Amino acid sequence: MSGNVYEQAVLSCVKEGGGVFLVIDPPNQPPSVAGEMAKAAKEAGVKAIAVGGSVGAQGELLDQTILAIKKNASLPVILFPGNVASLSKHADAIYFMSLLNSNDPYYISGAQIASAMPVKKMGLEVIPTSYVLVEPGRAVGWVGRAQLIPRNLAYLAAATVLAGEFMGSKLAILESGGGAPEPVPAEMIAYTKKISSLPLVVAGGVRTPQGAFNCIAAGADIVHVGTAVEESHGNVQKALKSLKELVAAVRKAAMAKRKN
Repeated sequence: MSGNVYEQAVLSCVKEGGGVFLVIDPPNQPPSVAGEMAKAAKEAGVKAIAVGGSVGAQGELLDQTILAIKKNASLPVILFPGNVASLSKHADAIYFMSLLNSNDPYYISGAQIASAMPVKKMGLEVIPTSYVLVEPGRAVGWVGRAQLIPRNLAYLAAATVLAGEFMGSKLAILESGGGAPEPVPAEMIAYTKKISSLPLVVAGGVRTPQGAFNCIAAGADIVHVGTAVEESHGNVQKALKSLKELVAAVRKAAMAKRKN
C-alpha cells in the first residue's frame, strides 16, 4: 500500500528525526498565492504539501490550487480530504483516512467505501491513515462528529492510534483542529509514540517554532503547519520567514532526538 511519497516524504522524516509539511486549504487563498507559498515552502526545507480542509476544498478550485503548487515547487502533494469530494487526479498521494473517534460511521468507513474506486481510477498513491481528533477539534471536530479525546487523557489517544495500527494504518495523525491555539500536549505525543510504532503527524495549533520544537522533541515525526502561514495574508516573504523558523526548530529538535 505504500509507495514513493510515503517513502520519500513520510519515512524520510522518520529517519531524519522530524520534518515539516505545509497545509494549504484552497478556500483560504487563490491558486496563484498557493503557488507562491509552495515555492517558499520548498526554499524553506518543507518536505511535502498537504492540500485540503474541512469544507470547500473541492472541484476546480482544488484542481487549480494543486496545479499551481506543482508548477512552482517540486514537492509531493498529498490530499488531506475533508470528504469524498476532496479528490483530484493532479495530486501525488492521499491520506486515506479513517476518523477513528467519530460517532458517525460515515467518517469511519462510509466515505472510504464511496471514494475507493475513484481513488483507484485516479491512480493516487494511498497512505492508509488513522485520524484522531483531540480537543478542541474546532471545525473538523464538528464536521466529523467526533468524540474528542480529552487533552489530559494521553492513554486514550495512544490506544486509538494503536487500534489503527493493528487495523493496518501506515500513518497516524493527532489533530487539534485547524486554528487551534496550541497543538496536542507533549505528554500525549510521547505516550502515543511509546505505545505505537506508526509514523506520527501532529496537526493543528503548531503556530510557533517553539511549538514545533516541542512536538518533535516529544516524539512526533512530522508537524503540519498551516495557520502560521495563512496569517501572512499572502505576504510571501513573511511566510518564507515563518517557514524557515519552523523548519529550523524542527531540525534542532530532530538533531537532539537522534543524539538521545
